[in-house]
Order: sequence, then structure tokens, then C-alpha cells
Amino acid sequence: MTEDISFRRKPLTPEQRQARDASRRIEAEKAMRDHEAAQKALYANRERLRAERLAREQAAGKETASSKG
Repeated sequence: MTEDISFRRKPLTPEQRQARDASRRIEAEKAMRDHEAAQKALYANRERLRAERLAREQAAGKETASSKG
């Protein structure tokens, strides 16, 4: 009773295949650039926060040393 309905794609012409591949390549390059930019922003923010934390810890260390003396 069940019909075997298969939807087959039309075969691509060589020009269509080249256009598809070029489009995929462009999208992949854009995705990599976006990813690299996000990574750079993440690392820059992490380094900024680390520097702030170290400065706070150093200031807190000086305060405790001066209050003991």
C-alpha cells in the first residue's frame, strides 16, 4: 500500500557545481574570519579582565601590608 516516492535531485551542470562550490568557499572564508574576530575579542577581553584582577589583588595586598605595619 505504501508508495515508494523518492525525490531525486536534478543533476547539476558543471557550471552550477562550480558556482555552488565558489559560494560555499566564500561562506566558509567569511565564517572563519568571523570566528577569528570573535576569538581575538575574547582573548583581548580576557587579558583586560586579568590585568584588572591582578591590579586589584596587588592593591589589596598593599593595603593589608600597610595596615599590619
